[in-house]
Amino acid sequence: MIEVFKTNVHEPDHAMMLLAHIHSSFADHEANFDLDDCDRILRVKCTNGAVQPAKLIHLLAGLGFHAEVLPD
Repeated sequence: MIEVFKTNVHEPDHAMMLLAHIHSSFADHEANFDLDDCDRILRVKCTNGAVQPAKLIHLLAGLGFHAEVLPD
């Protein structure tokens, strides 16, 4: 399953730091940013079950960033 988030991440360095936190906190998740998109997209795929959006949003919020699920 893939979940897509709108974020307020602007800098590639911040994106790399957040990806490191996501991958260390959620071992079965693959994530990437598209900072060129106007919504600064974060895509997250879980290789073993469903993505838990609330936990990812909470993780990013704890690091000072905003994320919200984009509707289909």
